[in-house]
Amino acid sequence: MLVIWSIVNFIQGPASFIDVLLIGLTNGAVYGLIALGYTLVYGILQLINFAHADVFALSGLVSSTMLTSVLGLTVADSTIVTLAGVGVTLLVAVAFGAALNTSIELVAYRRLRHAPRLAPLITAVGMSFILQNVGLYFWGVDYESIPNLIPQTDVFSIGGVDYQWNKLTVILITIPLLLFLTWLVNSTRQGKAMRATSQDPEAAAMMGINVNRTISFTFALAGGLAGAAGVLYLLNFTVVRYDQGFQLGLIAFTAAVIGGIGNLAGAVLGAVIIGMIEAFNEGLTWMTPGSDWTRSMVFGLLIAILVFRPEGLLGERTPEGA
Repeated sequence: MLVIWSIVNFIQGPASFIDVLLIGLTNGAVYGLIALGYTLVYGILQLINFAHADVFALSGLVSSTMLTSVLGLTVADSTIVTLAGVGVTLLVAVAFGAALNTSIELVAYRRLRHAPRLAPLITAVGMSFILQNVGLYFWGVDYESIPNLIPQTDVFSIGGVDYQWNKLTVILITIPLLLFLTWLVNSTRQGKAMRATSQDPEAAAMMGINVNRTISFTFALAGGLAGAAGVLYLLNFTVVRYDQGFQLGLIAFTAAVIGGIGNLAGAVLGAVIIGMIEAFNEGLTWMTPGSDWTRSMVFGLLIAILVFRPEGLLGERTPEGA
């Protein structure tokens, strides 16, 4: 039925269908960057770091201040100046997100590592509210906006299908990051330490792995991804607010669960699926419930995945230890 529905919508408007598909892919890539941070932390600590999305929001707010107040970039600046400014802002946001996330782990989570699982979960929710209020205190309740620094010109325009540079930028950053993270986790010494710590922290420590440093590195990596996502979101949508992380974080966490939380490729796959559901339901016209049903469809899919494949689409079922 889904295939037939897609074919009919494509026949009725091929250009519109492909436009919506590209929008879904772009939004899914933004969700994927946030979902990667969730899945990294869960993979090593089995902790749902609800504060992660607020690290993303604060990074976006810091980026808006850097771009407008510190660097003073405008649409009149040359391409070289704009790219240099965006590059500096990206580095600052990544460093800020990494430092903030590592500090959260050190202050809020480390002492609860051996506590019942409910304790760090509640602490994560509390840290989320604290970070939201930090953003509210320094930036206020209004949206922070930036000019359209990434050109809105078309990368290509074929048969009525237009794709702009600001959307392509998100894809060009997300895909290399996913490949880099996959290589880091699977092929490097630090990645082996992360996987060993995830499987058995005590045994990893006995083998000479610095467990605290490995966990801090994981939080720094996840925070850096949140910082990069904050910059990309801001460049693509040009506005951000102190509570922006709540809704996007919920979507990103759902994406991580759908794809298989703890699985890097699964997080991105789940994010792209959600991006497509949103785009198709809100952008197509034939037999679509309408935008009011988008969240219901997303979370309906989540419930179905949890019922029929609780490990996620790309996750692996592992037996419980005795």
